Amino acid sequence: MGLAGHRLVHGGRAVQAPAVVDDDLLAAVRAYQDLAPLHVPPALALVEAARRVLPGVPHVLCPDTAFHAGLPREAATYALPAEWRRRWGLRRYGFHGLSYARAVRRASELLGRPAAQAHLVLTHLGGGASVCAVRDGRSVDTSMGFTPLEGVPMSKRSGSVDPGMLLWLLSGSRLSLGELREGLEHRSGLLGLSDGLSGDTRELVASGSDAAELALGVFALRVSREIAAAATSLDRLDALVFTGEIGWDQPEVRDAVCRRLALLGIEPPVRGNLDADGFVSPPGARVPVLVIETREELEVAREALAALRIR
Repeated sequence: MGLAGHRLVHGGRAVQAPAVVDDDLLAAVRAYQDLAPLHVPPALALVEAARRVLPGVPHVLCPDTAFHAGLPREAATYALPAEWRRRWGLRRYGFHGLSYARAVRRASELLGRPAAQAHLVLTHLGGGASVCAVRDGRSVDTSMGFTPLEGVPMSKRSGSVDPGMLLWLLSGSRLSLGELREGLEHRSGLLGLSDGLSGDTRELVASGSDAAELALGVFALRVSREIAAAATSLDRLDALVFTGEIGWDQPEVRDAVCRRLALLGIEPPVRGNLDADGFVSPPGARVPVLVIETREELEVAREALAALRIR
């Protein structure tokens, strides 16, 4: 018997662990699709198409939020009215969990220690970007929250900005809700920082213009700030791990981030891009720096199989 695994960025309260698809589950997920409008609607369309083409196999939704489902209360809770939190399930969900789950296992293998004993800070840098602290193999803090818009600047998404500024933009007929959403999700991040030049770090590195340097500088600062903040959730730091497309193949970004983290004992990398997962830090570094290729499809397969075994 075959099966089909599907990555689901955000399942809200409907799906917080890998789950076998049925009509009721899809209906429940649709209620939360506006929390990740760039990701969930096309994912659900793909699931529906796959069920039509492959009606005889089980389909499993593997949510990115599952890895962070056990966040400590202090890391998961927003400083908002308790009534709001209860009524609408307002909490930090966290994302890129499939990427982080695989990266933790691979980093532990490379470090020669059990994943259940690993204390790591990981950063997934790509079109979307986030940072995660892992203590004893479990997520204990992460930069993304209720939606994938929070945290560090991304390719075209803003990341965290002053909520007071957003309220100001929505008042006085400055911007409509639709205009604000479109700007935050499609014209901000590296693209906005570079004055529309590019949301691709490769193009920004090659450009060398003032706008490109500003975008890369802001990005490195914000990522390093989140890494330093995440480290406060750990007793020790076994390694810093880069993954995601930028983390995997953009040595200039890795170098710029690491140069801001000397207080954590992190040294600038001495190796560029690798052909396989491995170390880019100097030999004997106090805090190793690892680069791990993102293979979310492998994690989807692993979690989908596990979900069927315990069904």
